[in-house]
Amino acid sequence: MKIVIASDHGGYELKQFLIETFKKEGYDFVDYGTNSEESVDYPDYAIKTCEDVAAGKFDRGILICGTGIGISIAANKVKGIRAAHCTDCFSAKMCKQHNNANVIVLGGRITGPELAAEILRTYLNEKEFLGGRHENRVNKIKAYEEKVYK
Repeated sequence: MKIVIASDHGGYELKQFLIETFKKEGYDFVDYGTNSEESVDYPDYAIKTCEDVAAGKFDRGILICGTGIGISIAANKVKGIRAAHCTDCFSAKMCKQHNNANVIVLGGRITGPELAAEILRTYLNEKEFLGGRHENRVNKIKAYEEKVYK
């Protein structure tokens, strides 16, 4: 699985923790930055990351800002992205099963590192999109994107 990770300054510390934690578990993330706690603008990181996920360069994306809210708003502006801001493991599992989310979003200032690792582990280990009635809903989102992003 090809995975990209990015954060703004508010998510930098958690991003570094997750990269180190998951490296030990055999995951290899491509890090799109930021590379310090110096203030940056989260849309720059969300858009670059999500454009590459939407283009198929990566299977999944991980985004982190202070709360996870701003970066998830920016991420969901990119056609083809279904970014889910998750604060618990059940949401992380459901966002893949029901919404076929291709990006997970975490809040570096609201979710502790160990819980964030469990949330991310749950998301990455969830392989199956259930389809069925859920596919119809995702297809409605895709149809709207096609209408709006001509």
